[in-house]
Amino acid sequence: MNRGSFSAIASVAYKEFLHIYRDRRVLILLLILPPVFTLVFGHAFEAGERTNVPALVVNRDGTPRAQRFVDLALKNKTFDWRVQPPTMTGEEDLLGHGVQGALVIPSGWSDSLANGDPVPLRLILDGSDTNTADLLEGSVQKTLGDFQLGERQVMIDALPEDVFELAKKVPVQVRKQFVSMMEPWKTEAKILYNPKTRFIDYVLPGVIGLILQLITVTLMACTLAREREAGTLYQLMVTSLRRREIVIGKIIPYLVISIVLILGIILLTGWHFQVQFYDPGALALICFLFLLCSLGMGLLISAVSRTQTQAIQFSVFFLLPVFVLSGAFAPLSQLPKVIRYVSELFPLTHFCRAFRLVNLYRATPQYYAEDLVVLAVGVLITFLGAVILLKRIEQ
Repeated sequence: MNRGSFSAIASVAYKEFLHIYRDRRVLILLLILPPVFTLVFGHAFEAGERTNVPALVVNRDGTPRAQRFVDLALKNKTFDWRVQPPTMTGEEDLLGHGVQGALVIPSGWSDSLANGDPVPLRLILDGSDTNTADLLEGSVQKTLGDFQLGERQVMIDALPEDVFELAKKVPVQVRKQFVSMMEPWKTEAKILYNPKTRFIDYVLPGVIGLILQLITVTLMACTLAREREAGTLYQLMVTSLRRREIVIGKIIPYLVISIVLILGIILLTGWHFQVQFYDPGALALICFLFLLCSLGMGLLISAVSRTQTQAIQFSVFFLLPVFVLSGAFAPLSQLPKVIRYVSELFPLTHFCRAFRLVNLYRATPQYYAEDLVVLAVGVLITFLGAVILLKRIEQ
């Protein structure tokens, strides 16, 4: 590429920079929305244990043992328990009571424990959010397990001395087996890659990709459509500028702005959410290829759009399935196998996977090289497609 080409590209880029600067709405969009979206999405997906979930507890047993369980349950910070009288009815109307769960201790529960035929507690949960329902059930089960261990100790302490004397006659090996069966068996867990189990660390690539594609694809998609509506596209095409010079010149301003946005988002998430970043070189390469692919897609949409309205519509049709099916906010393994094949067509899928492999798994290039190749191929396809479509426009 000679000096004349560089001059031509610089002139197109300078013209595009001027348009962005003069369009105050776009300028405000670029300056305000990325940090605002970062904070909003970050807090929406920030890891944190569920607490103060509104729930009802109804003690229809009325025994000291049942009351001990209620007292223990009230210490569970997962719930904001509302103790109701035993005569309460309609506990299944969770929506009417404005709660997400109800725990009912049935009459005769304490006696059933003593008789060796325990009656289960009734736990009613709001299943509209499947993740929350499982979390709440697990929290109640943990409280019930803690209560059971405490009651077992009470029972052992109440045994007469003769029982302990008789136990001493039991063979040592049998006693050890008995103690092992009485004690809760445990696992020694070691969590790798995301030891703090913070959801924000997992969804961060999705947040970055969501913001960047929302801005870059939409704005880039409008660039040629805007020229066409203003009547300046034909004038641009009949100049001595080559099509590739027009494409590169149109891309450069948005690429520079997007790089600045990425740096701002990374600094903001690192400072506000204490997210740590590893291997900046690899992350920079991943982000750069993803940006080029997104800008190329926006330029491709712009080349086939007659108006800015059409460009925005095409952008929305492209972005909606991408955000849902790219694995940005949920593992791809949760999707049906056929849908997963479709997901591999989206640049955001490979961006999120490669970003996580570097930042969470500390993986070496051999693990994410395939995603880099796919992103690079996406860049070539979208840019070549835009150049070919510009040739059609010229004709």
